[in-house]
Amino acid sequence: MIFTTTRINNVWVIDLEKHADERGFFARTWCQEEFQKRGLNPRLVQCGVSRSTRRGTLRGMHFQTAPHEEAKLVRCTRGAIFDVAVDLHRSSPTFRQWVAIELSADNGRMIYIGEGCAHGFQTLTDDTEVAYQMSEFFHPESSRGVRWNDPAFSIEWPPCEHRILSERDANFSDFAC
Repeated sequence: MIFTTTRINNVWVIDLEKHADERGFFARTWCQEEFQKRGLNPRLVQCGVSRSTRRGTLRGMHFQTAPHEEAKLVRCTRGAIFDVAVDLHRSSPTFRQWVAIELSADNGRMIYIGEGCAHGFQTLTDDTEVAYQMSEFFHPESSRGVRWNDPAFSIEWPPCEHRILSERDANFSDFAC
């Protein structure tokens, strides 16, 4: 795995280190030692998958509050997404800033989103599937979100004629600065 830092502390892009031969390739998508070595949370307690049938589906921006903050490792296993992380650490020099990366089944890239960051994505293709690994169990009482188009973040989403959002995601309140 090839780890690359982003401008937001505790958000990393991870590329596969492919070992190829005539059959195809093999690559690790997880290694506890590699994550620990970089100070990333190596705890994995849940894995999940989301399937979006239509291009323009937007999921997010989600996070969990203390004491149930979670880190996520996200990978697109079918199709392609525009994946976004927003720094919500009030003491951080990058507070309210965001980073985005295209994840696709073709590029195999992953994004590690540390605790205290909101996460969301927009699908770029029909029939998109996203795999998640989380460091914390889901706790409904700690589940929160910020609105995908909140001016506090000014995320530059890819153009889309018709975005598809859940009612919950569409109606998150403005971020309280």
